[in-house]
Amino acid sequence: MELNPIDFYNLENNLSGEHKMIQNSAIEFVQKRCQPLIEECFEKAVFPRELIQEMGAMGFLGCSLNGYGCAGLDALSYGLIMKELERCDSAIRSFASVQTSLAMYAIYQFGSEDQKNYYLPKMSKGAFVGCFGLTEPDFGSNPSGMKTSAKKQGNTYILNGSKTWITNASIADVAIVWAKTEDGKIRGFLVDKGTEGLETPEIHHKLSLRASITGSLFFKDCVVPEDKLLPLSEGLKSPLMCLNQARFGIAFGALGAAEDCFMEALNYSKERIVFDKPLASFQLVQRKLAIMTSEITKGNLLMHQLAKLKDAKKIHPSQISLAKQNNVQIALDTARTCRDILGANGISGEYRSMRHMCNLESVSTYEGTNDVHLLIIGNEVTGISAFNH
Repeated sequence: MELNPIDFYNLENNLSGEHKMIQNSAIEFVQKRCQPLIEECFEKAVFPRELIQEMGAMGFLGCSLNGYGCAGLDALSYGLIMKELERCDSAIRSFASVQTSLAMYAIYQFGSEDQKNYYLPKMSKGAFVGCFGLTEPDFGSNPSGMKTSAKKQGNTYILNGSKTWITNASIADVAIVWAKTEDGKIRGFLVDKGTEGLETPEIHHKLSLRASITGSLFFKDCVVPEDKLLPLSEGLKSPLMCLNQARFGIAFGALGAAEDCFMEALNYSKERIVFDKPLASFQLVQRKLAIMTSEITKGNLLMHQLAKLKDAKKIHPSQISLAKQNNVQIALDTARTCRDILGANGISGEYRSMRHMCNLESVSTYEGTNDVHLLIIGNEVTGISAFNH
């Protein structure tokens, strides 16, 4: 029996027929629609916006939510979709993650029925794009220090402040914005495109996630009607719940990037002749390939178990932190190693590993840096917080 190097423990045998169908539909979509576009999009720093409604038609957007036009898939199905999207590029998966697990989930979890009925069906189809405004110029890893304020004035709230490094900011039809009210509580607001006092400039000159739209949100006496307040949002716990949804998808997605790099380097090493022998015949190269096989296998085993815990509603935030930190680190190490195996060819856009490597530098940073997730795990293990000293 010949083993699959990126499914060394035959996890595919554990997938149901429905899981395989969902995975295969994502694979086909990526191969036919995403892969032909992505190299040029990365080089030109543009997002393939034509894919948004196509992803909606495939049922990928909001797929983990129930009702309101959403597919209501289980955790493993959601993870498999994220994995295949990131096998193409982190920018494609990032769009789906933000739309599904940050913007749509926030409305689904904390919104009123009127808000859900208005926004979610449009967002699931890709007719509306959402973004998630939490990170500020001075507060990334410490969101509790946010300065963006929301002051009640009659039947409106007046927002002032700024958010930065926001995926989809400049194209979003609605921004989920987290701000402090006058009583010091963090609340969520729906800020529609075109709202007076809202500016959404794009961030340019990125060396990572080049095919992703990234921008800022600026609020200057921005008037938001009180019916745009997410009524069930209260405190930092609310945005952190959204982040945990997204981190689960990131942990799955990163393995897609790792597997794509690995297969590129494996195939290259078998075909590349060095000193009259295939590159793959050398001990040093086989050692690298064996280590990457081991790490990718462990990452996949971790995610299949985490998906079971999530569906059973027994998942803990620190378990998600472990998966995000571990799998993104695996992916980043794999991309760097594969770039090395490819030699000088590895810096060419004709190969994929360096593009993944550059993207993963951002994935390692956003939605909790590598170090922050390690401290979350450390806090859980020791019972001692290292954040406040």
